[in-house]
Amino acid sequence: MLETSARLLRLLSLLQQRRDWSGADLAHRLRVTTRTVRNDVDRLRQLGYQVDSTTGPAGGYRLGAGSALPPLLLDDDEAVAVAVGLRAAAAGTVTSIEEVSLRALTKLERTLPARLRPRVDALRGTTVSAAGGGPTVDADTLTMIAAAAHNHERLRFRYVGHDGQRTERDVEPHTLVFTGRRWYLLAWDTDRRDWRTFRADRVRPSPPAGPRFVPREPPGGDAAAHVLRGVRSEVWTYQARIRMHAPAAVVAERSTTTSGQVIPLDDGTCELVTGTDSLTDLATYLAKFDVPFTVLEPPKLREVLRELAARYLAAAGSQTTPT
Repeated sequence: MLETSARLLRLLSLLQQRRDWSGADLAHRLRVTTRTVRNDVDRLRQLGYQVDSTTGPAGGYRLGAGSALPPLLLDDDEAVAVAVGLRAAAAGTVTSIEEVSLRALTKLERTLPARLRPRVDALRGTTVSAAGGGPTVDADTLTMIAAAAHNHERLRFRYVGHDGQRTERDVEPHTLVFTGRRWYLLAWDTDRRDWRTFRADRVRPSPPAGPRFVPREPPGGDAAAHVLRGVRSEVWTYQARIRMHAPAAVVAERSTTTSGQVIPLDDGTCELVTGTDSLTDLATYLAKFDVPFTVLEPPKLREVLRELAARYLAAAGSQTTPT
């Protein structure tokens, strides 16, 4: 598919370079047979491009009017998926990407076949973003980090810790992890000789990248799981352990990867390891599981639950006489 798509791009580029082409000339430039050229022309027509052809000794191909836009080498479901992704990116957590995503979405919609536009219009008209207001990270920062990780090049940057302290870091970047709210970088810190997780919005890279390195195996073999464990254990004011009186599969189905770690205990119980900045919010969150539970840590959460229970009992016991 990639080879075919690349050839279609090349064919369209050639057709735009001059008015008329013979099949033999196109076949020579593309290093394929004239039969392949005919098949590729048919594929461009299926994608909505007008390619006129004539037969005979002077015959050949000509790109029709209104076909100057780049080709959309996607099937229907792929095209709609890209449109949905671009619209989601417009409300995302990457600085300045919103406007770029909207521009790209506008260009995409111009190339969409007419049959797909109602589907995209329906999505645009009936969806809104309820994304959280987490910190945003500069797109250039993400690109620089990703390039260094992809090329296995050491990365130097200034880092602002949660306490506001600024440090200089020299790391071997491994993986960028997006939790749905924040971007994190998992990297081997060459000075501390250990793995570290950095919030990408607090990273200030210092180009150019450093020397190349041989990638290391991430802790536990799973970079995302390691980052999520660290995020849960370090960023929250309160750490919590809750025994859920329900199978682990049931609890896991009702939680998210960023809300906590579900540890099976036996067939009917499991432990939820999570954290919060608000014990009242955590109490409300636990109620949404709709299963019995026992608080193991922290003790203060039990006090909050007692206060809420008393408040709810008082509300449930109050009687209002209609007038």
